[in-house]
Amino acid sequence: MSAERPSRSGKSRQNTERMALSRPPLERMMKIHQAIQSGNFPNATGLAGELEVSTKSIHRDLEFMRDRLDLPIEYKKPRNGYFYTQEVNAFPTLQITEGELFALLVAEKSLQQYRGTTFEKPLISAFKKMANSLPDTVSLNLAEWEQTISFRTSAEPILNLEIFDALAKATSQRQQLKLAYRKPGKKEAESRLVDPYHLANINGEWFLFAYDHGRKDIRTFVPARVHALEKTGITFARSGKFSLEKRLRDSFGVYSADGDFNVVIRFNEKIADYIREKRWHESQQLTERKDGSVDLRLTLSSLAEIERWILGWGGDAIALQPPELVRAIQSAAKKILSGKMSK
Repeated sequence: MSAERPSRSGKSRQNTERMALSRPPLERMMKIHQAIQSGNFPNATGLAGELEVSTKSIHRDLEFMRDRLDLPIEYKKPRNGYFYTQEVNAFPTLQITEGELFALLVAEKSLQQYRGTTFEKPLISAFKKMANSLPDTVSLNLAEWEQTISFRTSAEPILNLEIFDALAKATSQRQQLKLAYRKPGKKEAESRLVDPYHLANINGEWFLFAYDHGRKDIRTFVPARVHALEKTGITFARSGKFSLEKRLRDSFGVYSADGDFNVVIRFNEKIADYIREKRWHESQQLTERKDGSVDLRLTLSSLAEIERWILGWGGDAIALQPPELVRAIQSAAKKILSGKMSK
């Protein structure tokens, strides 16, 4: 163990201390671990001199290592230094593989959908903490990968951040809310008393699933349509019967109903590959045709979203079943041709 270092000038000592403190504490603790593991019984004064920090910082590091990292550190008076009471094979730092790091990068890039929401700051903070605990060589790879992956969305939801934050907190704290909510196509907002169960980001859009006391059932709300809200002061117990996975299992998006529809859509050769390359729904079955086209079969609880989706493919997709879906698509196509909007 090196001896006490000679005192420096005040300004020089402050600059060195500032530089040392700018390094992640984990780096100091790893060096303390190596010194203790060497069996030389290092003490706080010697470690502070070697690492160029105050003895107070060393004591804080030692306490953290003992109390938070569960390292068996004890002080031995006769040797005037610290030692491990049990064998320690490795310092309990963040162990991460290159594949896991790559997955984290993809997750960080997907933060775009959380920009401006209550989740953004905590997520960024967590990623920074993990980055600070990684070796420099791995951090360098992360910087290189950053130039190779990105996420883009064509339509970003517009959110009132104050309302969204209030919805998120009420959902996590199980607080009943009174919403001023405007339904699609309506000019005025109506009052809805709800127990917020779950906030979900589905295909880039946010939805609130809540028990509506007026309807006595679970309803789906769009946060962007909430004009105002207030807490009632009542907390609720979430129903054990609620399961988002079960609720959306037979839905093509977020809306579910009590129906049971066997849907068949034919896609021509021009776009058949796009259909083959994705899993559009859990129930999907593909039937290849000799002319290169493909039939997509789905079992859905509602036709509302699938109708809009088929129309989005233009003349490259044709609804074959059920009859009510075929009629709805034909009716919409006639209105498009006539140039008249639906009322």
